[in-house]
Amino acid sequence: MGRTIAVSGSASGIGKTLAELLRKQGDEVVGVDLRDAEVCADLSTAEGRIQAVAEVLERSGGALDGAVACAGVTGPTPLTVQVNYFGAVALLDGLRPALAAAEAPRAAVVGSISGTQPVDDAVLRACLEGDEPAALAAADRVLAAKRGNRLYPSSKSALAQWLRRVSVAPEWAGAGIPLNAVAPGVVRTPMSAPLFEDEAMFKIMNEAVPMPLNGYADPIVIAEALAWLVSPANSHMAGQVIYVDGGAEATLRGPSVF
Repeated sequence: MGRTIAVSGSASGIGKTLAELLRKQGDEVVGVDLRDAEVCADLSTAEGRIQAVAEVLERSGGALDGAVACAGVTGPTPLTVQVNYFGAVALLDGLRPALAAAEAPRAAVVGSISGTQPVDDAVLRACLEGDEPAALAAADRVLAAKRGNRLYPSSKSALAQWLRRVSVAPEWAGAGIPLNAVAPGVVRTPMSAPLFEDEAMFKIMNEAVPMPLNGYADPIVIAEALAWLVSPANSHMAGQVIYVDGGAEATLRGPSVF
């Protein structure tokens, strides 16, 4: 019997590849994206998040075997904080009761190696306090100070810390729902394409994310890891951020961090 799994960001990149993989395995996928998805909704807004949750619940009949928050954006813009953190958290929180109603529910998010890089403390703190207006105000200050490159790491670091906090709570682990993350290194997707096309950015990327094992990854590499995390085989992993990054995290942080 196939399972029913919601996947945000299903129209492109890692989300699209994951949706295709799950469907090949016989699962029913309820995709969520701005376009070309079963549920078309904008996860950067409160209204869009409510709509996304409501339509996924309607399509799943109130019971959901899995949910994966893949939707994300990059770049020096407050949208990064809105989608990567608040959109992902609202989607998973909203779908949690439907996951709890399933026999073997699983959930996962897409983090990033960037979550280990320097962040803006005010953005990070506001995210973890669930204060979106404060987070966006802090993001505006970051942009005004010409430190916009810290917004993406801030959003991904906040997401990883949220996951670590809630994954072992009664509402998640206590309800039998494993919640984990895959943190990719550099993945060849439409979102990362500009980095490969800009010679200066390409050099910066290679220095920031060294990947000694097999270099850059294709989306299927990340999709395979996510598919396992939301499979019935994963019965006891909770709160883990799995770096599928060609060895970047181990290279950058060294052996004393594990």
